[in-house]
Amino acid sequence: MTNWLLVAIIVASTAAGDVLQSLEMKRHSEATVGRTVFILGRPRMILSVVCMAISFFAFMVLLSVADLSFAVPATAASFVVETMLAKYFLREHVDGRRWAGALLVAFGVASLAV
Repeated sequence: MTNWLLVAIIVASTAAGDVLQSLEMKRHSEATVGRTVFILGRPRMILSVVCMAISFFAFMVLLSVADLSFAVPATAASFVVETMLAKYFLREHVDGRRWAGALLVAFGVASLAV
């Protein structure tokens, strides 16, 4: 049960970090060295980094209590969550191939739960 809780934390924080990063980068479409430093002062970007740090440390904890052969495939569920968030929250175009890939990942993660 602890393993799946850690997986949920990893998936949620990874998806949140990626969405926040995407939102901030879309606001600043052109990246240069000077703008990169400026972007680090943005609240969404800082929150994105915090979410990614949570994901990283939760993954380290997961690796200490579960096998790598469980941890990596289980946390791939973040691809499914991010695909849904890209479609419905970021309003991106997600074609059939990407949905098929997300569905395959979902089936793979579900097979770990059995």
